[in-house]
Amino acid sequence: MRSPSEVFFLPGALGRTEFWHPVANLLTHPARKVHVSWPGFNGVPADASIRSIGDLVRKFLGQVREPSAIVAQSMGGVVALLAALQRPEMFTHLVLTATSGGINLGDFGAEDWRPAMRSMHPELPDWFTSYGEDLTPKLSSLRMPTLLLWGDDDAISPVIAGRRLASLFPNAELHVFPGGGHDLGRTFAKSIAPLVDRHLSKTSYSTDVKTST
Repeated sequence: MRSPSEVFFLPGALGRTEFWHPVANLLTHPARKVHVSWPGFNGVPADASIRSIGDLVRKFLGQVREPSAIVAQSMGGVVALLAALQRPEMFTHLVLTATSGGINLGDFGAEDWRPAMRSMHPELPDWFTSYGEDLTPKLSSLRMPTLLLWGDDDAISPVIAGRRLASLFPNAELHVFPGGGHDLGRTFAKSIAPLVDRHLSKTSYSTDVKTST
């Protein structure tokens, strides 16, 4: 497994690229850091060619020219997984935080964030919130090292969802942060950055569950 040439940071549903700045600024890994934005979100001009998650994945894959890693938050994790499923040879490592990972979070008693987002941000395109494909049968094909980061105080993506994802990936490690919420990628940046650095240097994991503070 090669070390990544680039690390792509994917934001959550609101497209806030600044979410990952604290972690990216603390990383010591030499890979180039790239913050990916969503067209039509967070002040980024809309792109008429982007009308679905599939279109967004296609656009993202167009930026990936060398074997790279992805660090992704929430709905960005779904984009990351769809990209990795399409072009697994292009991704050396995955880091997923507080995401559905393409599984049905309703099965785990998760809070549905979509109605509130549509109400508070009616200007945003609805193709992001309407996506609901079940990726469960496909996830076992992703054999690259995968780091899962969860908080135990996240109503949108509960820890049980992280544990379920850890059981589906063949090469995964789960870290649970006591007191961490849905924004733990930002609020726990000082604890997360060393884990990401270590992860990017790894060639494999055995599926495990660990707790980090």
